[in-house]
Amino acid sequence: MSYNNKLLSKNGQAIMDISKILLRFDAGDRVPTVTELESMLHISRGTIQNALRTLQEEKAVRIESRGHLGSFMTLKNDSILLEFAGVSSLLGAMPLPYSKKYEGLATGLISTMENSFGVPVMLSYMRGAVNRIAMVIEGRCDFAVTSKYAAQDLIAKDIPLEIVKEFGTETYCSSHVVIFHKDGKTEITDGMKIGIDSDSIDQADMVKKVCQGKKVVYCPVEYSSLLKRVIQGDLDATIWNMDEITDHMTKINYKKISQENGSDTNAVIVSNSNRPEIGILLKKMIKKEEVIKVQKLVESHIITPSY
Repeated sequence: MSYNNKLLSKNGQAIMDISKILLRFDAGDRVPTVTELESMLHISRGTIQNALRTLQEEKAVRIESRGHLGSFMTLKNDSILLEFAGVSSLLGAMPLPYSKKYEGLATGLISTMENSFGVPVMLSYMRGAVNRIAMVIEGRCDFAVTSKYAAQDLIAKDIPLEIVKEFGTETYCSSHVVIFHKDGKTEITDGMKIGIDSDSIDQADMVKKVCQGKKVVYCPVEYSSLLKRVIQGDLDATIWNMDEITDHMTKINYKKISQENGSDTNAVIVSNSNRPEIGILLKKMIKKEEVIKVQKLVESHIITPSY
């Protein structure tokens, strides 16, 4: 009987649930006892014992009881355990790859997440951290790429997110800038029409900060249209990503800004904290230094982006 057929059996849900729990541990770790699993999963002792027996027979794990010390995992096969946990692939949500930095990050993630677990990794692309995070919370994506600034903002609002990997400053963008329609402008002034995209946490917050104390008109505009609208004069100013200006050699008046701790330029991977097995898997799969190395090679035009 295949792993999938076993999951469709009477004890299939128990096998899946227990597999997800066991993925959180490594060989040598103390793992929950049958009694503790009863309390965690609210299923019968017999069902739990049958599920554990199946996992051990299939060599997904080996668990030994050590009396009053508890139960210990002495063998773990991640690939088999992942199949029993129902994790056959991983889908991530990234910003639209409109800059070399994003192209490099996407290339680095795809090329370095090829792993011994045998789990294919795919990326989808969508604008707005709010939209990407919604996909993770709804279970439509397993992880998302955002700035650390956006991730921390949502975690502070009790959104069930976990930062599983961060890449450091200037990995998400080089910096943010205020762009102005008129040459010579260096500050936001009363009466200006300011573009704002509420789906982009960083952009919307930074717009409000630079406009603080000024009587301006906020104009809701999709992020991808902001630059064009400022160039055309529909907007007087907005916050924009410096990389897109330099990558496309766009001639526009701008002033650099950034958060003091650089969190707006720090790329992070987030997952649903209610799915800890995914977070643990991502931590094992993603090698920070390798991703950054590939990103820099793409930015330097040494390798062609592939994602």
